[in-house]
Amino acid sequence: MARIDDADLEHLSGELSPRELPPAVPSGAMESGTSKKHGFTESLAIPMDTHAQGNTIEIAPSRSSISDASAFMNTLSLSPSMRDRRASRNSFGTSLPIPRSPRHSRLSSLGRASTAVRREILAAQVQDLSKEKVQAAKNMAFAFDIDGVLVHGNRLIPEGKRVLDMLNGDNELGIKIPYILLTNGGGKTELARTEQLSGILGSPISTDQFIQSHTPMQALSEYYETVLVVGGEGFEAREAVEAYGFKHVYTPKDILAWKPSISPWRSFTEEERKEARPTDFSKVNFDVIMVIADSRDYATDMQIIMDLLLSEDGRLGTLAKNPLVDRMPIYFSHGDLIMPTEYGMSRMTQGAFRIGLEAMYKALTGADLERVIYGKPETATYKYADEVIKSWMKEIHNEHTLPENIYMIGDNPQSDIIGGNMYGWNTCLVRTGVFQGGENDEQNPANFGVFNNVLGAVQAAVRKELGKEFKLKWSDKANPVKHAEGVSAVVE
Repeated sequence: MARIDDADLEHLSGELSPRELPPAVPSGAMESGTSKKHGFTESLAIPMDTHAQGNTIEIAPSRSSISDASAFMNTLSLSPSMRDRRASRNSFGTSLPIPRSPRHSRLSSLGRASTAVRREILAAQVQDLSKEKVQAAKNMAFAFDIDGVLVHGNRLIPEGKRVLDMLNGDNELGIKIPYILLTNGGGKTELARTEQLSGILGSPISTDQFIQSHTPMQALSEYYETVLVVGGEGFEAREAVEAYGFKHVYTPKDILAWKPSISPWRSFTEEERKEARPTDFSKVNFDVIMVIADSRDYATDMQIIMDLLLSEDGRLGTLAKNPLVDRMPIYFSHGDLIMPTEYGMSRMTQGAFRIGLEAMYKALTGADLERVIYGKPETATYKYADEVIKSWMKEIHNEHTLPENIYMIGDNPQSDIIGGNMYGWNTCLVRTGVFQGGENDEQNPANFGVFNNVLGAVQAAVRKELGKEFKLKWSDKANPVKHAEGVSAVVE
């Protein structure tokens, strides 16, 4: 596939106009002379796949090609012999495949209340009299981060429920205002996560309006078959990746069941052993490593990942003569360093795990670890979000269009805000997660403003687009057929 020079990867800013992206690189286009064996190449290009039939789009990366571990590495930690080894280009020169269109899934099992159905019948009459306002409501959309915005772990942020009720039709027009959930979290199937969130939020969340950090990574199933999936609780990550169509999916716990001694400091219970799928991994060639959630066992996961990165042709128990020649591809679902939790202070997340791997790899090989990172603020994630929003518009309004006014509401300036700013969205920063105080973030300021919580952000956006007098609560008194006072009778 076509390569991208480091000069092309200078930090993107607002200078990139919204949705004016580089043209997609045709799937399968590769540099001549690169190896395709087991998906490894000297420059970590995505391998050509004759089975891919135009179902993916390859998006240019938007991050710097400098290893995040470099700033933490002392050059004295490298022996003289290692310093002379060639430095490989970083894999941020590799494009990020995403699905050409969203996968369609069924709605969450949480049913709608009968009062909402009744409201929709009455709202149709109200909307007939407010066509301009209805059009404005359809021309805006929200993208919400989840943790630190709508919930803290499994605990609801109260304002989050009120916001979703309003967007689901509990407003002056009784109209659904489109929104999606765009999170750097993951580790479960989209269905499992939306059902969990529906219960916490008290609102039905569809898989068709939900994007986890690894949701766009389903496109990689057209390139690779045998995958080591890392992260998450139990074996839920395996279930998620299998749902994407990968043929052979294994976890570190499957490998522990085969040979426990591979990790001296392992954490492995009898219950996990019963669910594991041991096989003779001395005869398995892995094509790719995918880290899709936080590791629950750093020691084991890091050891097995390093074994594969240094192996010959992706086979455990082997050591490549030169691991820099044919590199094992490794993908991370996001790059966040910290995340909000119920503890009250931010905790380290997948980005910290990746930096640890980068440092280990550089100490052992003298070269930067080639890797690809999905999730916010990567452009590919926002490009995919556009398609999800359009599909959701089709679902709720029968209009396959992209609203002009999209508001990203998040708590992390380094992912939610910088990504939304870069992509031309309106960005709102809330103080209920990673960001705790101040007028705005100095390095990555939200362009629409900073709010105490998600309700304040949504109120400001809705009133900007629909007018300051727009009521955020539905009332049956608005029905012009049943009440002569008509629309003006709606009360806050």
